[in-house]
Amino acid sequence: MQCSYFDAGACRSCGWMGRPYDEQLAAKAAHARELLADHTGAHWLPPVASAESGFRNKAKMVVAGTREHPTLGILDAAGHGVDLQGCGLYPDGLRAVLPVVQRFVTRAAIEPYDVPARRGELKHVLVTQAEDGALMLRFVLRSQEAVTRIRKHLPALLAELPRLAVVSANILPEHRAVLEGDLEIPLTERQTLTMDVGGVPLHLRPRSFFQTNTAVTAALYAQAAQWVAAAAPTSVWDLYCGVGGFALHLPARDVVGVETSPEAVQSARTSAAQLGRPATFVAADATAWALAQPAAPDLVVVNPPRRGIGPALAAWLERAPVDRVVYSSCNAVSLARDLAAMPSLAVREARVFDMFPQTTHYEVAVLLERV
Repeated sequence: MQCSYFDAGACRSCGWMGRPYDEQLAAKAAHARELLADHTGAHWLPPVASAESGFRNKAKMVVAGTREHPTLGILDAAGHGVDLQGCGLYPDGLRAVLPVVQRFVTRAAIEPYDVPARRGELKHVLVTQAEDGALMLRFVLRSQEAVTRIRKHLPALLAELPRLAVVSANILPEHRAVLEGDLEIPLTERQTLTMDVGGVPLHLRPRSFFQTNTAVTAALYAQAAQWVAAAAPTSVWDLYCGVGGFALHLPARDVVGVETSPEAVQSARTSAAQLGRPATFVAADATAWALAQPAAPDLVVVNPPRRGIGPALAAWLERAPVDRVVYSSCNAVSLARDLAAMPSLAVREARVFDMFPQTTHYEVAVLLERV
């Protein structure tokens, strides 16, 4: 992939831009193998490749500039806006939305947030596109000052973007380097975007986490389902289940998903009801919930954040009567650390999934079996 922003030095977010893609994929697979080198009996499946461009289902755009001339993209070292509306990581349908949103910012007179001066209102614009083209749009604001004007001009925006299904305002009053705040104000009647992944409808709410590469995510869920089917467990726990992606793909009679976000749990319950699946979803801390249960399941799936599952859950898995674990990780370093704390669980199969082409990041999934 070639990128004019990268070539001009305007954006260096994709550190491997211009590197041949087959080399990228091979390097990620080699890195994962090196970190898991102690598991000599592991069978490594071929890595799952991604499209090199147009693969992201979500645009996270920092808003800067002025309300007459807003920029959507990133900030430079001085805190000034760099417009990246033509970024090749986004598919055509998603890129086409950005100029419309830019004009809307001017029409609704929303002042972009000035990071160096710590004044203004609009911090981020977040746009998510489903496989069918439907869109979710979120305005991340410093306060509710602009919400009335957004509501006033929203009908015209919906008329211009008929694919726009969900709109909300998120309030982030603090001057912090985070993406969103705790308060979400719905601006449309509909507040879920249906993401079809491998034939399973996942209902995404505004503050729910979802992988940015839908095609590779489908391959990841399919691989986990294949491992689980081969093990034929009766009961499965999906810890850190998010909106239920793994849980709702798994072929088991008794599936329980655990996630701290009540919003994500509600989304998972909606999907389960639509599919007629008897899966149960619980809003709780995954570690605390697992440690409090009177009995363990046949198989556990874990898909933690970058920090990994941590020593407490790793210690529980090490001593629990669980014969198999499917561990999906976005950080192979923390995965290796967690595996070192579970010596009774050996890696039988492993696979790299390239969620993030043009960068050093990737997802790796492993099937663990008790020695």
